[in-house]
Amino acid sequence: MSALIGYIFLGLSLAAPIGPINAAQLDQGIKNGFWNAWILGLGAALADAIYMALVYLGVVHFLETPFMKTFLWLFGFFVLTYTGIESVISAGKLSANEMRNKESLSKSFFSGFFMSISNPLTILFWLGIFGSVMANASAKYDFNHLLLICAAIFLGIVIWDISMAFMASIARKYLTPSLLKMISLLSGLSLVGFGFYFGIQAAKVFFS
Repeated sequence: MSALIGYIFLGLSLAAPIGPINAAQLDQGIKNGFWNAWILGLGAALADAIYMALVYLGVVHFLETPFMKTFLWLFGFFVLTYTGIESVISAGKLSANEMRNKESLSKSFFSGFFMSISNPLTILFWLGIFGSVMANASAKYDFNHLLLICAAIFLGIVIWDISMAFMASIARKYLTPSLLKMISLLSGLSLVGFGFYFGIQAAKVFFS
């Protein structure tokens, strides 16, 4: 039991570092409330689950080829830059009466999914950390125990997503409209920044 709790905390630590998903969740929570922020995180978690499965099956190395790396960096560049610019534009239009659910839950879900699935850093992250965890665990445990470990890590990710959505929705209720606009603007700019970073990495892979 203590080992499973440790894997839950591993899932929490994997999801916690500041990145485009956390920035997007913060933005969604401020603009549209808890459910949109959580659903966006759930979409990202689905992408994480897919990569977990690919690492487990040993086929993730295909995604490390120069062609696939370039494609994913470029795809991430377009997704993050578009989302960030849209967020910056809409941040200036926020008002106390406008901060209620507008974006559909399905749009939030697919936004989180595509942001995460197109991130090559996610691939490297799961390959390096989850791959090493699986390599170590497979030497000690049978298939059923490995499934429990995967479920515990995924549960940690989902707990973090709920926490982020909750914090963002709380901020939405208690911060002043001007502060909410500022946070939303900074979240959007950070997404654009991540997008340009992805674009630079795509150019480096393409021209190397």
